[in-house]
Amino acid sequence: MQPTGFAHWLVVMIETFAALFMLLLVLLVAVVMVVWIVDRNQTSNSVLRNFPVIGHFRYWFLHLGEFFRQYLYSSDREELPFNRAQRLWVYRAAKNVDNTNAFGSTRDLRGEGVPFFVNAPFPALGQKHVEPRPVTLGPYAREPYQHAAFFNISAMSFGALSAPAVRALSFGAAKAGIWMDTGEGGLAPYHLEGGCDIIFEIGTAKYGVRTPDGKLDDDKLLAICAHKQVKMVSIKLGQGAKPGMGGLLPAAKVTPEIAAIRGIPVGQDSQSPNRHLDIGNVQELMDAIRHIRDLTGKPVGFKAVFGGMEWIAELCDEVSKRGIESAPDFIIVDGSEGGTGAAPQTLMEGVGLPLHEALPALVDMLIVKGLRERIKVICSGKCIAAYDVAWALSMGADFVNSARGFMLALGCIQSLQCNRNTCPTGITTQNPKLQRGLVVTDKSERVFHYAKNVMHEVGIIAHSCGVDEPRQLDRTHCRVVGDDGLSVPLVKLHPYPVISAATAHQES
Repeated sequence: MQPTGFAHWLVVMIETFAALFMLLLVLLVAVVMVVWIVDRNQTSNSVLRNFPVIGHFRYWFLHLGEFFRQYLYSSDREELPFNRAQRLWVYRAAKNVDNTNAFGSTRDLRGEGVPFFVNAPFPALGQKHVEPRPVTLGPYAREPYQHAAFFNISAMSFGALSAPAVRALSFGAAKAGIWMDTGEGGLAPYHLEGGCDIIFEIGTAKYGVRTPDGKLDDDKLLAICAHKQVKMVSIKLGQGAKPGMGGLLPAAKVTPEIAAIRGIPVGQDSQSPNRHLDIGNVQELMDAIRHIRDLTGKPVGFKAVFGGMEWIAELCDEVSKRGIESAPDFIIVDGSEGGTGAAPQTLMEGVGLPLHEALPALVDMLIVKGLRERIKVICSGKCIAAYDVAWALSMGADFVNSARGFMLALGCIQSLQCNRNTCPTGITTQNPKLQRGLVVTDKSERVFHYAKNVMHEVGIIAHSCGVDEPRQLDRTHCRVVGDDGLSVPLVKLHPYPVISAATAHQES
């Protein structure tokens, strides 16, 4: 019996809605499939490439946060280790897109410790601004190194980073004219592939240049330094995130390729000693610097996180005994706020001097000892934005290194998976499926743009302060907010030491 009247109308409506629902479902499936294919094959976004379709929710939630953050989301300046405002600045700089803001900054300019710069009333006209001038490192080495760029890539090992990440950094660094530090994991072909300048780091395990019992193999070091791209050698004494502790590479990341480069067993945890077996005091450190410099002809220095400056004073006195040529060519000071793939929370949060104390203390000690010009100062430790770098130059650094800034430029989303081999952007994983998300040609351009935009904006700060180039910034150009909310000049917080006539003569 056929339904009539209202019943017939109801059946027709149900059938119509059912047909529409099925049509919408088919369309939705088709759209999802198209989006999946597009996301999977695009090259500009690692998250969408590794997690098609669902990765879009990240951006929707980020956008909704602008409207609902007072209820559900943190504000722009709350997250750590880098807040949303800092990350967005790096992302925009890396993409080379507009980095201006509306309605005022969210940065609290009254918070204790916040630095800001003192603009000149009559800055030089734009055409007076000049590019950074080259600085010579290792004047007593057979192959001194001249380098102009003051913002460079800090130590990150192949193994901790993926091959695509290292390749992208290498190509981007070459295009930007900056150096790349290999980290303690040895020299990989991917470091050399882009053609950038290389700083080769010797860690406590001497990866890549080790004998079977963990000592320095001179022949292996000579082979590495035979590459023209290798410009300097850095002896790693320690790093900011884990002072007094060697690095750990989890077994999941020790692939046959990484094991061959480092000279270690495949598939086993690789724990570096907490210090070099052959460097137990200042004299042995000086001996190691002399040996490596004589052997390779390259400038040689060391990297350390500082707990005090007494041993630097001892080192300077040892230089006075041995002669000015015996001094390390550079010192890399790593603040305790430095990052790493894996470290105990106790060391990461509770040991070592932060950069804002260690950097001026080191510079002042070198001034007092008459070695400031001889020993170049490189710093690292959470310097990812232009005003961070400008502060470090004002404090006396010759160069500023950044690791996490360049990781963000590669597409890092601060998921804090670095130690788990599950990095969703393919940066800190040896999983080929996740590495696929990082497309070298695209990310190398972002590394280039990030480096150039940071240096450009530091130049803008320098120009506003009335100096011709960024390295002319000093402690008179910066002020720091005190506990009362009022600022004091940096030079008042860290006055330049008074040096004797004899010290001045030694420096000259």
